[in-house]
Amino acid sequence: MVVSEKTLKWGLCFYPPLLFQRIWVKRFHKDFRGVDVKINKSLFNKNYNGSIFGGTIYAATDPFYALLFDQLLQRQGFKVRVWLKSASIQYLKPGRGDLFFTITVNDDMLNEAIEALNTVGKFVKAYPMEITNSQGELCATVMNEVYVRNLHQGEEPRIAY
Repeated sequence: MVVSEKTLKWGLCFYPPLLFQRIWVKRFHKDFRGVDVKINKSLFNKNYNGSIFGGTIYAATDPFYALLFDQLLQRQGFKVRVWLKSASIQYLKPGRGDLFFTITVNDDMLNEAIEALNTVGKFVKAYPMEITNSQGELCATVMNEVYVRNLHQGEEPRIAY
């Protein structure tokens, strides 16, 4: 479903798995070329040593590459199914305060996906993410592998809910 940047931002801000872990979408960039996300430290996501629970950090990174590629490719006329195929995280420093990350999708990334969808019908690629604290210190790195299937090449679309 094609939606506006503001509609998706507010939908995700109040989506219970993100809301209750205090994961806040600050904004989607124009034309879904990126997203800025904040993980607010709170009583609900603090572990026993006072830092943000690792599962919250991991969960915060889960949906965004898939959402960006989904919106971008739909706007290019594709009918796609997109999901996070795999992910890995490396914790480098405890998140003792709020954490932040930004993801961007540039023309090369989008064109590579379009080329793969037009030739082989699917696109699979891993992209890095960096999670920093308010001082700009790197607290975690993540690799998210995105899977995109061109539904114009056989698979029947289904509503997931």
